[in-house]
Amino acid sequence: MQTKRLDTSPAAIALAATLIRRGELVAFPTETVYGLGGHALDEQAVQAIFTAKGRPASDPLIVHLADRRDLPHVAASIPPLAAQLAATFWPGPLTLIVPRHPQVPLAVTAGRETVAVRVPAHPVAQALLQAAEVPVAAPSANRFGHTSPTTADHVLADLNGRIAAVIDGGPTPIGIESTVLDCTTSPPTLLRPGGVSLETLTALIGPIEVHRSFKTDTEETQGLVSPGLLERHYAPDHELWLFSGRPEVARAHLRAEAEQALASGMRIGLLLPEEDLALMRDLPAEVESLGPTADPEAMARRLYAALRALDERKPDRMFARDFDDTGLGRALRDRLRRAATRVIVIDGAGL
Repeated sequence: MQTKRLDTSPAAIALAATLIRRGELVAFPTETVYGLGGHALDEQAVQAIFTAKGRPASDPLIVHLADRRDLPHVAASIPPLAAQLAATFWPGPLTLIVPRHPQVPLAVTAGRETVAVRVPAHPVAQALLQAAEVPVAAPSANRFGHTSPTTADHVLADLNGRIAAVIDGGPTPIGIESTVLDCTTSPPTLLRPGGVSLETLTALIGPIEVHRSFKTDTEETQGLVSPGLLERHYAPDHELWLFSGRPEVARAHLRAEAEQALASGMRIGLLLPEEDLALMRDLPAEVESLGPTADPEAMARRLYAALRALDERKPDRMFARDFDDTGLGRALRDRLRRAATRVIVIDGAGL
């Protein structure tokens, strides 16, 4: 199969919609990352998504809709909280867990009776969903477990020849995946931090339970309740060490380990904010800046592209530090910890 690179013209969108309706796979930009879209109500198309990505059946998919009014097509019922959140945040980077409609294949939900749903805000995603006129299941458009794609080139690097087409809509504006909130629990449960912060949600709806970092025993046997819960995920091909603690302490330990690696003859890479890199410019290292810590939106937008760019230079080891567990920092920390080969906790900072 030759993967077509499509532009965002009406004709290209119409072709992509036709491909999806007939059961083929099309990658497309959302405001978060590129998604790998297939007809959500076509079980063969859903299975094709898992095959193309090499994704285990225990990891569920998110169903994308053109409009919140389409939610009854994929939800058996709509909890009042879900209706409130959909009215407030859709279209946007918030995924809601709701009861599964019987017409949604169990393959989409990892065998569970709940389904993850969102309405993306990206104009290309909106155009495609409106043209397709079907719900579209779409995990990130990369090989399973690898760093998520934020450009069409990233998609092709992982999936060229495995999917019918990718719509090239340029870099994605948010750069990390959607927040996932389970609306079937009381209180609701934050399953994955993302483009809508926990603080924003709490200010609107009150207390929210935060899911433990890794899989529960039930999820081991029955499938995950949400994507993004695997202990190792979003990972580069080369080793990544992540330092966790107060910034000045984490920086000092990171530098010491980097110097030791260099002394042993290793090639190293640094994935750090601008301020950290300014303090380490004397180190002979491959470097990718995440931008200033004062601009977490820019760091989120840059994270996956920078991680891929550094990984492509094939360092023996990459070094990064994590961020405050607030706002978008919570999502950045989550992605880096799941991408890391080793997390080094310093100064009493908990995992």
